[in-house]
Amino acid sequence: MSVKNKVLNILEQCKGESVSGQDLAEKLNVSRTAVWKAINSLKEEGYIIDGVSNKGYSLSPTSDILSSEGIQPFLNDEYKKAPIKVYKTISSTNTEAKLMSLQGAEHGTVILSEEQTNGRGRMGRSFYSPSESGIYMSIILKPDLSITDSVLITTASAVAVCLAVEKFTNIEPKIKWVNDIYINNKKVCGILTEAVTDIESGTINALIVGIGLNVKTEIFPEELKKRAGSLFNSSKNSYIRNRLAAEIINNVLSTCANLEDRNFLKIYKNRSMIIGEKIRYLKNNKWYEGYAQDIDEYGGLVVSHEDGHKEILHSGEISVRKQN
Repeated sequence: MSVKNKVLNILEQCKGESVSGQDLAEKLNVSRTAVWKAINSLKEEGYIIDGVSNKGYSLSPTSDILSSEGIQPFLNDEYKKAPIKVYKTISSTNTEAKLMSLQGAEHGTVILSEEQTNGRGRMGRSFYSPSESGIYMSIILKPDLSITDSVLITTASAVAVCLAVEKFTNIEPKIKWVNDIYINNKKVCGILTEAVTDIESGTINALIVGIGLNVKTEIFPEELKKRAGSLFNSSKNSYIRNRLAAEIINNVLSTCANLEDRNFLKIYKNRSMIIGEKIRYLKNNKWYEGYAQDIDEYGGLVVSHEDGHKEILHSGEISVRKQN
């Protein structure tokens, strides 16, 4: 780790507090000049760092650049060594994660970006990912699961995001099966889980959990304005992306490590915005109607029909038809 990154790590942990240049130099066993150069380099990258005579350097509470140094201090002890790679801009974090997985990236590796130029959602849709306003990240998981069990990962990840959001906002997000998270009837987060499989054996080498969360997105394209939302509608209290990203990582890794207990399914059901509602769902390129009755133990959506028969969906597209 470079001197600059070490300085940033310390400033992130003491965000809003002053740390003297001498203390930084002694902690890192470098010269005051090296610290000064590191501070200037960070300022050039956009970090808001105040220097006060006889007090030292302070990273402003309003500094909100995503970084591994800003995330790592808030990870649980067992995840502090998880590899974290942060980009200024990238085509898609999921695409990069799949490539890294094929190159041998370890379980728990995290890829984030300030911006995605080709963010992807389910059903081939794009995910709007403007710079410096959201959390766009992918987590590489290597669980011992079959492809049919992979729906559980998406379900567990949705709960992980909801709990993290609630911790920092006191808002209780709702979940639209299987992968969308809503606040005030507007989508604020989408989750895309993709498998990296071994074609010959038919086994899963890795699962990539892609999470796109609008944290302080203020402007949406015209086609998204009515249905897309953000955690914060102003900059007030919104400088928490590193801490929020860390909490999501903690929750995803811990929940997915204990899928067998299924406790997260209770939370998922309680937060469901579709159970009990009339829905339309797409299957084999044809739309059907039914009632969302339950979520089964594998994360599947149990749909009942007026003629009495039931069907369990493990993937697909649904829309809610609210009753008058």
